[in-house]
Amino acid sequence: MTEQERHLRLLRRCIDISRAAREAGNTPFGCLLADETGAIVWEQGNVEITESVCTGHAETRLMEEVSRRLPREKLRTCTLYTTAEPCAMCAGAIYWGDVGKVVYAISEKRLAQLTGDDPRNPTLDLPCREVFARGRKPVEVIGPFPELEQETVAVHAGYWS
Repeated sequence: MTEQERHLRLLRRCIDISRAAREAGNTPFGCLLADETGAIVWEQGNVEITESVCTGHAETRLMEEVSRRLPREKLRTCTLYTTAEPCAMCAGAIYWGDVGKVVYAISEKRLAQLTGDDPRNPTLDLPCREVFARGRKPVEVIGPFPELEQETVAVHAGYWS
């Protein structure tokens, strides 16, 4: 399997996780952490609504969990896959958690087009690459993936006002 095929396979799994998050009553976002072989280490959907927690974004919650379970040296070799480009809060959690690579399906700008003025996503126009660039350690970023846009966006259909 090529690296591109791995990225697509794992991003499609994130889309499934985002669908499950929506079905559970949360906003439709999902992510996972994969090790250097592509094996899934942890999966997480958004939980900010059902758990009534403002930091319940999938990526932040995932980082809270994996940072308790894995040494930083291991996290540095892992890749976080996610349906949408991480927001500033999530990018901060990824950075402080020491994950070495982020792969996302759709950009923050594309997400903002989907959510519009919906108060459930008052997004910041701050690409994760800019957040990571302000740090002292590198975080590789890959995305967006135009070939997955339709699949990713479909999960949001009818959700945002």
